[in-house]
Amino acid sequence: MTNVYLEASVVELQEAMESGKLTAKELVLTFLEQIAAYNQNGPKLNAILEINPDALFLAESLDNERTEKGARGLLHGIPVLIKDNINTGDKMHTTAGSVALANHYAKEDAFLVKKLREAGAVILGKTNLTEWANFIAMDMPNGFSSLGGQVLNPYGPGKFDVGGSSAGTGAAIAASFAPLGIGTETSGSILSPASSNSLVGIKPTVGLISRTGVIPISSSQDTAGPMTRTVADAAILLGALTAEDINDPATTINPNRLANYMEYLNTDGLKGKKIGVSRTYLEGVSEEELQLIESALEVMKKLGATIVEDIDLPTKFKGLTVMVHEFKNGLNAYLKNVDSNLSAHSLLELIQYNQNHADTALKYGQKIFLESESKSGRLTESEYIEARLEDIRLSQTEGIDKAINENNLDALLFINNYGAGIAAKAGYPSITVPAGYTEEGKPVGVTFTGLAFSEPNLIELAYAYEQATNHRRAPQLDL
Repeated sequence: MTNVYLEASVVELQEAMESGKLTAKELVLTFLEQIAAYNQNGPKLNAILEINPDALFLAESLDNERTEKGARGLLHGIPVLIKDNINTGDKMHTTAGSVALANHYAKEDAFLVKKLREAGAVILGKTNLTEWANFIAMDMPNGFSSLGGQVLNPYGPGKFDVGGSSAGTGAAIAASFAPLGIGTETSGSILSPASSNSLVGIKPTVGLISRTGVIPISSSQDTAGPMTRTVADAAILLGALTAEDINDPATTINPNRLANYMEYLNTDGLKGKKIGVSRTYLEGVSEEELQLIESALEVMKKLGATIVEDIDLPTKFKGLTVMVHEFKNGLNAYLKNVDSNLSAHSLLELIQYNQNHADTALKYGQKIFLESESKSGRLTESEYIEARLEDIRLSQTEGIDKAINENNLDALLFINNYGAGIAAKAGYPSITVPAGYTEEGKPVGVTFTGLAFSEPNLIELAYAYEQATNHRRAPQLDL
């Protein structure tokens, strides 16, 4: 078997398996070969923390099932990589990249992992990440964890920022370690590594995908989401992850629970649409990157979109206030259920463990941990409540809602993850798509952001742009 399948889409892989040209077992072997060649060898991308020891057996079982009963759907036999702050109740650990959780086995799958298994996906392994999803220290580099070390960007290992905190998923999918990956985002942690690694990333509306079994930061902002090489693959994966979870009340408000996102893969998806741009959110962008955005806007105009310039959006929020309060509350609830033999069952015990193992655990300190521990964890402080209310007012009422409704827009457009903060505080969705590369090869993305549960519309916009441009190219790993 050749490497022809490394960059293949989910539909192409399914067609090959249905025709008998390919098996899920062969597919898993192909990606394992790729991981062996480039994760700890060659450019040493360091994107994978752990391989599922049962991956090949699972693939063989799904091959047998295909023969006997037919495929369950488009994810049948497709390998998926999972960010290692998402529970898997199997032989793999769930660590958040922390040495303190190096021996932690989750008792059961996260709800989203259960949905993947039900769809027939093969959980291939767990990816490295910025430790604690980049919520332990102020100066930690994107992609670094005390347990896994530094993830590198396959487009420029050691040269370009890999993005955070879903860095391992971003680097892994870009380097074809699997066709599909799952990241998580509290503020920018899918959009940043997706745009930095020339991928499609969907940061869904909070509540579209269950948060159950995901190590938390912020109950008001956390979400998991797809990271893939194409919009079509992201739409397929998003559909498999979308379901109501009785243990996560946020999922009960989703009006699109039965959506088939593939219906929105429309090459005319930009025709007649209005896209808003805030020039304030483009400040600080290099001239070369700005030119790529201008080129993207011209493409959108040619595809029938109207670009509305100088959209006014708030830029100043209450920083980490909401998150540092919600983190202690959520993390303590998570850690109380871990095995008794682990070193930490609360944020306070985690801080103490890190202090006792500072040489390995605290290369960049734990300033955010200490700040969060100083809060009650009960969310009663007026500081928290007032900040939460202000975030909602600025990001929703006077922010995205106002901008879109007053200008009759279909979406807002940003470069890379520059608009991640306002969308995160609103709990609203975004999708990022490759927009090209600088002269030295640094990936750049365009990001569409919309109102709550507007994923179908965003997928339409992103797919139309992607199909008209086809910017993404695979990284050259053998250089």
